[in-house]
Amino acid sequence: MGSFLDYIFLDNTIKSYLIVAGTLFLIFILKRFLSRYVAGLLFIMIKRVVRGVDKKAFVKLVVSPLEVFLLVLASIIALDKLTFPKVLNVVIYKANVREFVDAISVIILIIVFIWLLLRIMDFITMILHHRADHTVNPADNQLVVFFKDFFKVVLVIFGILLILKFAFHYNISNLLTGLSIATAAIALATRESLENLIASFIIFFDRPFTMGDQVKVQDITGTVERIGLRSTRIRTDQKTYVTVPNKQMVDSILDNLSLRTQRRALVTLELHAETPHDSVNQFVQRVKNVFNQRKDQVEGHTVFLSDILKNAFIIHVEYFAAPIPVADFNELRQQINLTLINLMEEMNIRLATKEEGGKAEVKQIV
Repeated sequence: MGSFLDYIFLDNTIKSYLIVAGTLFLIFILKRFLSRYVAGLLFIMIKRVVRGVDKKAFVKLVVSPLEVFLLVLASIIALDKLTFPKVLNVVIYKANVREFVDAISVIILIIVFIWLLLRIMDFITMILHHRADHTVNPADNQLVVFFKDFFKVVLVIFGILLILKFAFHYNISNLLTGLSIATAAIALATRESLENLIASFIIFFDRPFTMGDQVKVQDITGTVERIGLRSTRIRTDQKTYVTVPNKQMVDSILDNLSLRTQRRALVTLELHAETPHDSVNQFVQRVKNVFNQRKDQVEGHTVFLSDILKNAFIIHVEYFAAPIPVADFNELRQQINLTLINLMEEMNIRLATKEEGGKAEVKQIV
């Protein structure tokens, strides 16, 4: 029996093959237990950084890549104890089979390791999403998604560098130097895109507006539907879909209409110069009474004789309503305008004609 175990096959004894096979079989049988145990240790580390985490959800998310990682790592360690057969170690394009197998093993190990880190990142993101759902700001969820994608890209790049370093023995310091020069050149060529990217960070952290807000920037008014890394999408009042670069959203004067506390309307009436003094005074008082009777709709008002021109008396009518929808506010304005027309008809007051330089002007500031 001893002679059989000492028999050499492909530069290794049968005993060595049996030990390696037994080790791999044992790891395969215990991989579920070992992966859950290691997941528990990782959970303890993550729990210190992120509070309120669920151990069951974490273990379920990372146990699969952890099993593969432990199995691949144990296989590499066990197989390394065997002597690679010289008869199989042929040269293929300036590299022997042993080097090729070693490189493949390292690549697989690094890929599985990055997969494990990505799963841990998904778990942390899931927790942050859960917390963001309980905040009043809807932009928190989008901020979590942004940083999730950003750090995933960083992990993938990190994995590629590890493969170049340990699998192909490439000097990544020279690569990093070259990449820095290339990055500087690309940065100069894509300066506008980088400005938009930086502006997106400003929007995320300064939060001049969030998704769902109604904004006015330059000559565009609409509702913000999406905030991206390069641009912001706005659904305009005409129901068109406008893409505005983030740099313009930050550099331009932006009016967040959703944060207003009131809606303002202004009516300027130019009464005919032949209107009697008592009639002008009575008209002003009656207009004030109109607003006093609408205290449930009008939160504040100002009515007065603002100016006396050669051919007209200028009546300034200004009132404020709650930040109600535009359709409701337009209905309120129409009712008040019709009431003013009825008052002028009842009191036999007419506006100054166009030839006399008079006009009635109605303004709305939303």
